[in-house]
Amino acid sequence: MQMTAALSHGPHSLFTLDTVEIDEPRADEILVRIVATGLCHTDLFTKTVLPEKLGPCVFGHEGAGVVQAVGSSIDNIAAGDHVLLSYRSCGVCRQCLSGHRAYCESSYGLNSSGARTDGSTPVRRNGTPIRSAFFGQSSFAEYVIASADNTVVVDPAVDLTVAAPLGCGFQTGAGAVLNLLRPEPDSTFAVFGAGSVGLAALLAARAAGVSTLVAVDPVAQRRELAEEFGAVTVDPSNEDALDAVRAATDGGSTHSLDTTGIGSVINQAVTSLRARGTLAVVGLGASTVEVNMADIMLSGKTIRGCIEGESEVSTFIPELVELFTGGRFPIDRLVTRYAFADINKAVEDQASGRVIKPVLVW
Repeated sequence: MQMTAALSHGPHSLFTLDTVEIDEPRADEILVRIVATGLCHTDLFTKTVLPEKLGPCVFGHEGAGVVQAVGSSIDNIAAGDHVLLSYRSCGVCRQCLSGHRAYCESSYGLNSSGARTDGSTPVRRNGTPIRSAFFGQSSFAEYVIASADNTVVVDPAVDLTVAAPLGCGFQTGAGAVLNLLRPEPDSTFAVFGAGSVGLAALLAARAAGVSTLVAVDPVAQRRELAEEFGAVTVDPSNEDALDAVRAATDGGSTHSLDTTGIGSVINQAVTSLRARGTLAVVGLGASTVEVNMADIMLSGKTIRGCIEGESEVSTFIPELVELFTGGRFPIDRLVTRYAFADINKAVEDQASGRVIKPVLVW
């Protein structure tokens, strides 16, 4: 079947809309017509590290749409279902069986290899395979091939445009708080980097009853929104972030989240923790960071990596949907809609800080 997809042609190229072909679903696959796809930093980061010589790629991993057809072995999803798409996991490795699917031992092959596990690709152009199956979906396209393990059925009344980023960005921020950090109402929470992931984390902490919230970000629009959500805000370009966070949290935060991946910011986040505080890091960026080990050891501090909010998508995404529809997780305030044809404008606006979360709509 022919369709339109947004292709990446290398680290420095713009996305182009091209006509490609997509397979019919195999026995264990699902064909989904995409309604909306969130634009995530992971898409853009991966675009920058894949060389042009690999050929065109289809990214996109926050897809939402309507099931068109299912393979013969799929029995819990049907044509017509409204679904959100997330990351893939094998379900049988040690990590999956212990409830930690985000750390699946087959994650690379399932999510980042550019192909199915047998090496084939579900998308082609003029008969030539195109790197796809990104996060088991490649949803910068009109249709995708997905699997039961990364497909979550939702009520048709749910706005798919708003809910699409629950597949990764909003799930990552909220999950880091609700699944990993788990602050209590008397905790203090600080987020460093108040983009879509950071603000989703802030909203999750607020939903958990945490009353002392702090957001550190140099972009005025992001700080203004964080203030509307009840946070004290810090502009690190005009004030000492360390002192400001400590002042706002009565000596230091009990729980913090870094979304920036910037070494100096991570250091601020660690240092501004109070004794026995925990920092979760979710940002792709610096591969090595110097930290004060004496401070960490003597103060009993913890730094934890976190992927995909440490979520089990089949249960956690419905929980977030329920929080949203119940009015306790207003992610609609974070979303700006773009036509898919305007994908490059969406990338530009996200990079400049003009919007929090671009969502591409067919």
